[in-house]
Amino acid sequence: MRSKKIWHAEQAPLPWDVPGLVAGVDEAGRGPLAGPVVAAAVILDELNPIKGLADSKTLTARQREHLRDQIHARALCFSVAQASVEEIDRLNILQATLLAMRRAVLGLRLKPNKVLVDGNRLPTLDIMAEAVVQGDRTVPAISAASILAKVARDRWCLEIDAEYPAYGFAAHKGYGTVQHLQALQLHGATPWHRRSFSPVAKVLLRDLA
Repeated sequence: MRSKKIWHAEQAPLPWDVPGLVAGVDEAGRGPLAGPVVAAAVILDELNPIKGLADSKTLTARQREHLRDQIHARALCFSVAQASVEEIDRLNILQATLLAMRRAVLGLRLKPNKVLVDGNRLPTLDIMAEAVVQGDRTVPAISAASILAKVARDRWCLEIDAEYPAYGFAAHKGYGTVQHLQALQLHGATPWHRRSFSPVAKVLLRDLA
């Protein structure tokens, strides 16, 4: 029995193309001090294009929400997945991000022939994959994935803001802003904070003293 070839993260850019379905993959939430890292995979329908797709960071929240609905309605399929705070602390943020990306691809209803991933690292997949630096700006399927991941992550922050209003998650989305760092110093870490991230680790050590 022949073993299935696995395409690893160190694979060089593909010098050829393959016919068939192409999935775009991107993530949201690598930098924040709290919450899961979220990844999305999208296979667009070439016969039903979506206008306005762009890097999610260049869009307003309202634009992202509108495009999210368009992607849900017009894409051939999509999948949103995450890696938990516990997995981030156990694996490190890079490996947790790649894990979330792998889960997103495996969650697609249709199996793509090729996967295009934003950035310069690839999750381990049994599908041809290529990393595309700044792909969220140039590849529509990656742009779509960036939008789905960003909206899902922002919605999570709104839910946590309602649970922990003193931290301001609705405003800073978990990033290490002055407001967030001050809240950490004053109130300590929540169960959703990433204990392996330095500002959180320092507060935890202080509270143990």
